[in-house]
Amino acid sequence: MLFRSREFAWRASRIRSDMAQFVEFLGNHWLLSTLWLAALAAIILYHQRTGGASVGPQQAVMLINRKDAVVVDVREKKEFEAGHIVDAINIPLIKLKQRLNELKKYQDKPVIVYCKMGQHSAEAIKTLQEAGHSEVYKLSGGVSEWKAQSLPLVQK
Repeated sequence: MLFRSREFAWRASRIRSDMAQFVEFLGNHWLLSTLWLAALAAIILYHQRTGGASVGPQQAVMLINRKDAVVVDVREKKEFEAGHIVDAINIPLIKLKQRLNELKKYQDKPVIVYCKMGQHSAEAIKTLQEAGHSEVYKLSGGVSEWKAQSLPLVQK
């Protein structure tokens, strides 16, 4: 028991020493630290503003079942045919602006946008919101997360 208390005391003193070094570093390099924090804040703010609202796979299923949400797949046709969410509309991200008229009739319904990993959906959300869709969500994790949760996919 005595050994454990000495080990704990040694670790606690080591943590205090590391923290003292960290605080000293911040004091010596305050400009660098400030710039780093500003860059981090800018990245977080950017993702919050451009990312749009996101829903997980379970929330997406609830939106589809309860609010008759429309699902839009912004992957390329080849990826879409390899496996997509049931009743999803495939409009590749590159062609989304030209094909917005296909989604006009769904402006009063929630729209869930997804891609492979959830990284390209934010751009599609912005485009849809500019076109007048008020309730637009991205599927967090994309179709990869959908698969990981063993939810069904349709293959053409």
